[in-house]
Amino acid sequence: MDVHIARGGSWRCARALRADTAELLDLFLPWVATPGRLAIAQLGQSLDGRIATASGASHYINCLEARTHLHRLRALVDAVVVGVGTVNADDPQLTVRHVAGRNPVRVVLDPRARARADARLFHDGTAPTVHLVGVDLAPARAVLPERPARIGLACTDAGFDPAAVLEWLARAGCRRVLVEGGGLTVSRFVHAGAIDRLHLLVAPLLIGSGRPGLALPPIDTLDEALRPACRLFRCGEDTVFDLDLGRDAGLAQQD
Repeated sequence: MDVHIARGGSWRCARALRADTAELLDLFLPWVATPGRLAIAQLGQSLDGRIATASGASHYINCLEARTHLHRLRALVDAVVVGVGTVNADDPQLTVRHVAGRNPVRVVLDPRARARADARLFHDGTAPTVHLVGVDLAPARAVLPERPARIGLACTDAGFDPAAVLEWLARAGCRRVLVEGGGLTVSRFVHAGAIDRLHLLVAPLLIGSGRPGLALPPIDTLDEALRPACRLFRCGEDTVFDLDLGRDAGLAQQD
């Protein structure tokens, strides 16, 4: 497919494309074509902003097409980051299965080293796994291990500094990073200004209570609210909200 990409992610193709193919290019090229480091986050949620019920049930809020979208994101990054709460609650694999592509490095943020020892990603051998803990709980390292390893990183009582996590990953060769969950981890990265793009996959259902997705510090007036550039895409029964949180991100448009 002869696709030419311009600065900012705009593109044109030498031949006619199917509508669904063109939409995929519109959605992904703005950040795939961006040089250098990039951090993207995603959350799957209900219309009322819930990512799980009060008991923690979340399989499946989003449709198969939305889960395929998530796997496509994994295939396009160097590393996928989750918090220890997601590992302990969901025992995720964090691999690419619904689309063709390589598995990213799996990174577990666990400053107090409380991850369940039997979690699959520590034992399945399907992708490199990094267990980031407080620096007093493991030796610091500057390179990625070939097998699951516990690596120390400086942290405070509030946890890891998102910028420090991304900096360590970049030094280790992971310049494209997906922050996948859970809600608290994504919220911390967004609040720290460490996320360039945020994909909210919204399912057409109302849960009414349960665990929220984004949870940012309170604001007094709407003038303080984040108002990122936003594009909408259909994803089966769900809707993808593609939010540009970077200052210089461009929008993809078919020439």
